[in-house]
Amino acid sequence: MSTSNGNGAARTPRVAIIGAGMSGIGMACKLRMAGIESFHIYEKWNGLGGTWHANTYPGLHCDVPSRNYQYRFAPNPNWSHVFSPGREIWAYLDKVATDFDLKGRMSFNTEVAEATWDEDRHVWTLTTKAGDVSEWDFIVTACGGLVETRTPHIPGMEDFQGALFHSAEWDHRVPLKGKRVACIGTGSTGMQITKGLADVAGEFELYQRTPQWILPLPNRRYSRLTKWAMRTFPEQLEPLFFRGHQLATEGTFGVAVVQPGWQRTMLSWMCRKHLQWGVKDPDLRRRLTPTDQPMCKRLVMGTGFYKLFRRPNVNLVDTGIDHIEARGIVTKDGVLHEQDVIVMATGFNAHAFVRPMELTGLNGVKLSDAWGEREPYGYRSVAVPGFPNVFMLIGPHSPFGNQSLFTISETQADFAMGCIQRWRDRELEWMTPTAEATERFNEEMKAALPNTIWTTGCKSWYIGKDGLPSVWPWKASHHREILRQPDPADWVIARPGEREEERTPEPVA
Repeated sequence: MSTSNGNGAARTPRVAIIGAGMSGIGMACKLRMAGIESFHIYEKWNGLGGTWHANTYPGLHCDVPSRNYQYRFAPNPNWSHVFSPGREIWAYLDKVATDFDLKGRMSFNTEVAEATWDEDRHVWTLTTKAGDVSEWDFIVTACGGLVETRTPHIPGMEDFQGALFHSAEWDHRVPLKGKRVACIGTGSTGMQITKGLADVAGEFELYQRTPQWILPLPNRRYSRLTKWAMRTFPEQLEPLFFRGHQLATEGTFGVAVVQPGWQRTMLSWMCRKHLQWGVKDPDLRRRLTPTDQPMCKRLVMGTGFYKLFRRPNVNLVDTGIDHIEARGIVTKDGVLHEQDVIVMATGFNAHAFVRPMELTGLNGVKLSDAWGEREPYGYRSVAVPGFPNVFMLIGPHSPFGNQSLFTISETQADFAMGCIQRWRDRELEWMTPTAEATERFNEEMKAALPNTIWTTGCKSWYIGKDGLPSVWPWKASHHREILRQPDPADWVIARPGEREEERTPEPVA
């Protein structure tokens, strides 16, 4: 619990959390562990879990090791695999929410429309799309990075007489056994769906616009002995397993993507040899060989994908799609591919972040105007200048890629908690990063980009409107280092009873 610093009794902050996914649940747990009960979670979907609630497609699993893909404060000794299935991750999040008694603080099917900062009273007025209004001292956006589905318009989609849906909006009422199924998209989702449906569909076609590199990491099942040991000796084994997986992940993938070296060379070699050894047919291997460098796009991980194309019912289609008609897909060579089901594994708008929610901050500036036509930007991945007491989890510039978003969001949540604690102790009324510090941080990011693999020439969802990668260009450890505590020189901080002209540095214009 908080103790006062002599300026009076500790205050109780009101905290609105936008999103009941991994980062939102984690933030709520941190608040509860700190003795803060005045919080609420707003969720636009009809259940908790975020991406693990929305995505339920066959073959779904995580590509980050389970021992890292969990909260440090709530380790799970019972993971079934090194890389967990999707429903198992959802069940874990549901259990954490139950254990921390969070479900009574969640409003489902409740989308936040806007929040407006009151400069006189130093509070946020939040309005939902249903018109409900409430006031909060802090807003924590935990909206996620891959939420808003992206479905390219293909002429004739509306004429298709079978079932057509996005992979993140899977229609489980549609029968698949023995059906003709098409999957459009070859990222991680496309690969997992192919593996999940190869034994189910009568005929399965994977539509490839550009091939992807695959890193052959087997998904080993944990033994009963391992689970028993993790349950029996959690204090000894959990930190050991966590640190081991963290060193392996951050010491290889985390280094390979941001700087040249043996890690990049090794992972590239593994991807190329996996393709060479896994596909014996020279023509098929040519069609499955990317032209870009491994890891320039988000790396696909797993084994067993290439061998599926030896099956008579699985086919790769790399001729472009011309249009869709009632019976199926017509490729640019004029061939009609008759289908019963079309799955759009076409990804997400990874640059939406909190939008379409609107924030109105200092001097009436709206977040949509502040970002405008620019790529969404922020300060050290946690805040945007001009929007007091707003903290972002998995916001712009967060270390995406093959890193654990649990670790990243916990780092950001701990930073937010430190600022909230200062508010409780009456050390501040509100705080927001300066425009100058934010611009300096963004320039430092751009200066670091040439060393990264993402600038070697490829099209991916990492690339922003300016044609540059908009992801974290340093090691993940650097993210933890710069978010250990705020740098006072980088923030506009309003203290209780302080006049505006006494603040240092100057407020955002």
